[in-house]
Amino acid sequence: MNTKVYVEGGGSGRDLRTRCREGFSEFFARRGLEGRRPKVVACGSRGDAFREFCIACRKARDTSVPILLVDSEGAVAAGASAWAHLKAQDGWDKPEEATDNSAHLMVQCMEAWLLADAECLAAFFGQGFNRNALPRRTDVEAIPKNDLLNGLKNATRGCKSKGGYSKGRHSFSILKEVDPELVTRVSPRAQSLIDALLAEAEA
Repeated sequence: MNTKVYVEGGGSGRDLRTRCREGFSEFFARRGLEGRRPKVVACGSRGDAFREFCIACRKARDTSVPILLVDSEGAVAAGASAWAHLKAQDGWDKPEEATDNSAHLMVQCMEAWLLADAECLAAFFGQGFNRNALPRRTDVEAIPKNDLLNGLKNATRGCKSKGGYSKGRHSFSILKEVDPELVTRVSPRAQSLIDALLAEAEA
């Protein structure tokens, strides 16, 4: 199957979108999808990701599978599906052509994935990295978005070689290096995404 993941991220610049595609593509490859990795479409904003996903759904053929991947932006109610959360959070309705398993969430934002591998963060930022400034919770999906971002900024405040954490400048480079197994171990939503991509690759 020809799977395309329409992902929130990459802004409006060509270079950043390239790095976004490369980051997610490498993450998927290292979690069991090497040789059958999906095509990643960096869409910029979450609204643009949803719009491009909806267009892809309308044009999809039997051999094409669009997948939507966006931040949840906030806590997800216990037991709520991705579509139920997106309806409550953004007012988005599932396209008729989409399936219940075609939307996935980075909870509460992609930085939760990065936080799952503190060793990678320490190695990436090097001298001056303050691991004690990171949120201490192991249930990364429950950490509020602001706490994730502020924790990374505080932990990297003293890093002179790369400077303080910047979503655009650092996030996708780190994503290429984090251990995907550590991420899926602490993020059930990330594991659900990988399971869906593996199922499509084997279909």
